Amino acid sequence: MPKDTFNNLSEDKKRRIFDAAVHEFSVRRFSEASINQIVKAAGIPRGSFYQYFTDKEDIFLYMFTEILNEKREVTRRELVLDQEADVFEICIQATKVTLAWSRARPEYSRISMLMEIDDSEFILKIRDDSAKVLREMIERDKCRGYIKPEIDSGLIADIIYTLIVKEYGWIGLDDNLFMKRINDIINIIKQGITFVYPVE
Repeated sequence: MPKDTFNNLSEDKKRRIFDAAVHEFSVRRFSEASINQIVKAAGIPRGSFYQYFTDKEDIFLYMFTEILNEKREVTRRELVLDQEADVFEICIQATKVTLAWSRARPEYSRISMLMEIDDSEFILKIRDDSAKVLREMIERDKCRGYIKPEIDSGLIADIIYTLIVKEYGWIGLDDNLFMKRINDIINIIKQGITFVYPVE
């Protein structure tokens, strides 16, 4: 995360550095991104960069945290759910809110998509941390009796997360089709696909 010297900068300069990082990480995977390009776009000397951040991981974490905070604020403001909503309903509604937000911030979507094809340890850890909230919701719903206790929470979280990302990348700009597919996917996961015959 940023050093104190960064926090003492003017809001305008902080914004320039943030925007430069967003641009670089939205056109190149983290493993291929360049600090040189960030400092050039931000209009700061390379030496100043190291007064503000330790390394490329540091500025990525700063940028990612800022984006995540904005996303959480939008979700908190826009997402209205019944207290009894299960993880499946939360996923559908949160995806809808996030989709609208990401359309207004396409560079954030590109960062997310590039993270999906980056296999560096640093990015894999961030992705795992992001899936933690979903795993916790699944565990909560197990305790509430909504999900079978023997279900592997990590596996279900991975399936939901992976399918949402895949559908977003596959369908592109057709929001209605994307949300229909997400609804269908979530319902299949929730209800299963095996017909259970009644015991006679």
